[in-house]
Amino acid sequence: MGDVWAWLLFFFVLIGILVMLVFQLVCLADLEFDYINPYDSSSRINKTVLPEFITQGVLCFLFLVTGHWVMSLLCVPYLYYNVRLYMQRQHLIDVTEIFNLLSREKKQRIIKLGYIVLLLFISLFWMIYNALEDDDELL
Repeated sequence: MGDVWAWLLFFFVLIGILVMLVFQLVCLADLEFDYINPYDSSSRINKTVLPEFITQGVLCFLFLVTGHWVMSLLCVPYLYYNVRLYMQRQHLIDVTEIFNLLSREKKQRIIKLGYIVLLLFISLFWMIYNALEDDDELL
């Protein structure tokens, strides 16, 4: 039963990361269609970047601690990319360069979104699998 609770926790953490990425994409889309000014858009996105990175690091650590080695290994490339962005100080969006980098930033977040959706489906599969396995043990 503990594995089901762990997978449920992983699922909700992944949903949180997904929400942060969708919020960033919405801000970029609003900027692209001129619904919001560059300063507001970049400040909103920059407020969610570090929580996204920290949440992803915590998720990878939780996979590692609970013994889900394959899922932890699947999280490592995303975590490495985030750490590399942070170390090179390219994780925040510059207000003055936001229009020049708009397409690159959107592509970057769409790729991240796809990766998180993949992890979400794998996590959902294992959560359902463990719930059914626990149900069989009770009968």
